[in-house]
Amino acid sequence: MFRVTIPVRCDDIDANGHVRGPAYLAYADHARWSCVQAAGIDLAALAARRIGPVNLETTVRFHRELVAGGDVSISCEFRWGTGKTSRVTQEFHTPDGTLVATVSSVSGLLDLDRRRLLPDPGAHWRELAAHPELLGLAPKTA
Repeated sequence: MFRVTIPVRCDDIDANGHVRGPAYLAYADHARWSCVQAAGIDLAALAARRIGPVNLETTVRFHRELVAGGDVSISCEFRWGTGKTSRVTQEFHTPDGTLVATVSSVSGLLDLDRRRLLPDPGAHWRELAAHPELLGLAPKTA
């Protein structure tokens, strides 16, 4: 499972002194893109193929307050099915291991010309990735 740690930014704090909701989405996006890049996906290769990832649904579940002045560790766990979508579950933990939030997303790969989701998005990611295991995919077979 991939994990990245980022600082909690002061400008992401709301009037109640904790991280505002949209910041969780930005942190989750940052972690997912970091995972995709660590897997060796070249964003230019995606663009050249005229495909791009799309987020179709996102759910945030808050467990504890996250406040400024520290770091948050965010995991990415991809789950692939047989259809046109995949699921990503991300857990947000403080340095002491406290679970503060969970973000669950449904994603797909969009054909940028036809504006339709591609079937079997995992196959496309596996083909492009140097380290598909970071995306929860089996390594390429020879």
